[in-house]
Amino acid sequence: MTDLSTPTRKPERYTDDRARLDELLDEVPVGVLATVVDGLPWTVPMLTARDGDRVLLHGSTGAGALLHLRAGAPVTLTVMSMDGLVVAESAFDSSANYRSAVLRGTPVELTGEDARAGLDRLTERLLPGRTREVRSSTRRELAATTCLALPIEQGAWLFKARTGGTDPATDADVWSGVIPLRVVAGMPEPTPGVTAPVPPSVQAVLDAHPATPVSAPPR
Repeated sequence: MTDLSTPTRKPERYTDDRARLDELLDEVPVGVLATVVDGLPWTVPMLTARDGDRVLLHGSTGAGALLHLRAGAPVTLTVMSMDGLVVAESAFDSSANYRSAVLRGTPVELTGEDARAGLDRLTERLLPGRTREVRSSTRRELAATTCLALPIEQGAWLFKARTGGTDPATDADVWSGVIPLRVVAGMPEPTPGVTAPVPPSVQAVLDAHPATPVSAPPR
């Protein structure tokens, strides 16, 4: 099986810097999990949380594909951040700035207190401090949820990124450049009937993704 850490094209876009991988996994909370079920390809987007040298995943115990994973099926997990549109003088030369990672391995099912801790970690990944604001998961809720851990192992992951702008302009009358893209948080929308103020966990998300106004460039 090919070592995922070995680039095959545009090697300058790849790095084996584990810190870059961790940064992406910590920033982007959604990945696409892929495997083969009954001889057919299967993919599903899932919320993720890095926990040291593993990535945590979860889903319903009744999900058929998760039963397949619990039995030891190998998977790949893909994560990507779209950081900007690179607008060149031609459509052919236009591109995108991005960071992406592919991890490959066999998820391990967590049970008992390990599963509870893993699910708490997933919650904290999305809403820092939320587990201190709400009740603990019940036994019934835990029994209905599968928590899996995908190991991050040397040679079983690949990180790739494109940064920068376009080639030097050759036609001043054709606009070219970069449109930066980022995730912002909107105004929280409380459930009807809720009178409680915005809690620290929600405020933490707002602070991490501020929706600052952006001025339009001159025409």
